[in-house]
Amino acid sequence: MSPTSGTLLTLSTYVLSRTGKDARARLAERLARRGLRLWHATVLSALDTYGAQVKGELAARLDIHTTDLARVVGDLAKAGYVTCAQRPEDRRLIEVALTPEGRSALTGISAELTAVDDDLLAPLSAAERLVLESLLRRLFAHICRPPGGVGLD
Repeated sequence: MSPTSGTLLTLSTYVLSRTGKDARARLAERLARRGLRLWHATVLSALDTYGAQVKGELAARLDIHTTDLARVVGDLAKAGYVTCAQRPEDRRLIEVALTPEGRSALTGISAELTAVDDDLLAPLSAAERLVLESLLRRLFAHICRPPGGVGLD
C-alpha cells in the first residue's frame, strides 16, 4: 500500500525511492521474460556504450563487486552474448566483448526498457519528460561525482 498524501510525499528522497523501486520491479519483470536480470542488461549496455572492457575496469565502471560481475559475465557468455578472452600483453586480464548475438539481444532489451519508460512516464507530456530527464541526469551526475573529482565520463 502506498501513501497518496501526507508528509512522506513532501520528501523528495522518499518519492524518488518509491518511484525507483517501482521502476526497478517493472524492468526486472520485463527482463525476466527473456531469462535476464537487471545486471545482465546493464553489462550489455555498458559494453555497447564503451566497447570491450577488462573485467576489473567494467566492475569499477559499474560499481559492482568483481565476484558479482564474474557471475553476470558468465551467464552472458553461456548465452552467447559476450566473449571473454585473455589480453595478449597481460594474460591475467580478461577482456569482455559484446557478440553480434549480444547486440541483437540488447536491441530487444532496449525496446523493453523503452516500453517500461513509456508506461512509467505516461502521466507526463513530452516536454515534462525532457525536463524530468534533465533534472534526473543532473542529480545523478551530482551523486556520482567522486570526492574532489570530476563528473561522469
